[in-house]
Amino acid sequence: MSLLGFNDKHLAILEQRFDSNIIVRGDQITLQGDTYEVGQIERIVKELIFILNKNKNLTANDVETVIDLVFTSTEPSNGMSQKELQSEKEGADDVVLFTKNGMIKAKTEGQRRYVKSIIKNDIVFGIGPAGTGKTYLAVAAAVAALKNRQVTKIILTRPAVEAGENLGFLPGDLREKVDPYLRPLYDALDDMIPAEKLKVYIERRIIEIAPLAYMRGRTLNNAFVILDEAQNAGSMQMKMFLTRLGANSKSVITGDITQIDLPFNAISGLVEIQSILKKIEGVSFVYFDKNDVVRHKLVKDIIDAYEDYKTNGGKMDKG
Repeated sequence: MSLLGFNDKHLAILEQRFDSNIIVRGDQITLQGDTYEVGQIERIVKELIFILNKNKNLTANDVETVIDLVFTSTEPSNGMSQKELQSEKEGADDVVLFTKNGMIKAKTEGQRRYVKSIIKNDIVFGIGPAGTGKTYLAVAAAVAALKNRQVTKIILTRPAVEAGENLGFLPGDLREKVDPYLRPLYDALDDMIPAEKLKVYIERRIIEIAPLAYMRGRTLNNAFVILDEAQNAGSMQMKMFLTRLGANSKSVITGDITQIDLPFNAISGLVEIQSILKKIEGVSFVYFDKNDVVRHKLVKDIIDAYEDYKTNGGKMDKG
């Protein structure tokens, strides 16, 4: 009990910081997960046992300190050569998150600017075409902030804009009606957090995924807040969202201003906000282009084709 803490308090800290499964049976601790991460946890547990034997006491602060020390003193090798390790070290600033499936890192110059901007600023706008990693990298940065205890919760939101189907006519209750709009956010989290841990986070509201309308009237403290598909937020919705930000919080807003699904006469809050906030310190705008697309190679060609079509005034190239 001294090692794991009263009511497993120390164990809970470890479980929050790592994705690996930590199974305790009697006096046996079994670790299941990524080889590198399991090695980190083993080092931490051995160090905690040493501190406990020396001081006859162990505090939550001791646990967090040891975790931080191990994080900063080790790097993943995964059997790489010295040359590969050096290359990996040089690109360490591009790494956003370590997961069981490998590293999530910035791959293009635009993505690197985006990640650095998220670290530096409290409000960041990521604007660009589909497939540039705007949402995925923002979610990875949020999960990293949660694991590093920089925030205590993650809030992911999207406007539930009706594109072709009326919500009132879709089957199911309100949750079942809006879940399809939020599915891309769930998919990103599924890649980064083990299913059981993600379920616990959502049940405890450590991670919250909700339509934009649910943000009204709230103050979001100690949170990493992401507004996705922001081009479909109206002018007043954008103002409402930005004024929810509380103490020790960070917000990332992503969108593609070429894919606005609002009614023809409605103003996109994402288009408007670029002029309103462009001179405010602490607010950053990062723009992506087709060179930042990291999906299937055809996505870049599709974006080019649409740009050519628009340049030609909507006329097909008969050649």
